[in-house]
Amino acid sequence: MSTEQQLSAIELAGIHWQTSTLSTNNGGNCVEAGPLADGSGRVAVRHSRHPEGSLIVYTRAEWTAFFAGAKDGEFDFTD
Repeated sequence: MSTEQQLSAIELAGIHWQTSTLSTNNGGNCVEAGPLADGSGRVAVRHSRHPEGSLIVYTRAEWTAFFAGAKDGEFDFTD
């Protein structure tokens, strides 16, 4: 499975983007993430202020590993 960063207009239109409820300013300084609607389990991530800009697409396994690490505090760089 590829983590191709270029998605078609149809693939982009099918993503239901979500911004964290903890984000301030209606998501102004946050990332948005959403699953692709193609059944692959891939998740796209983009900057909420620049939704037309670049995005990163993760496989389901990559996303699951990142999310588990975030929950466990592996990425708490502010401490």
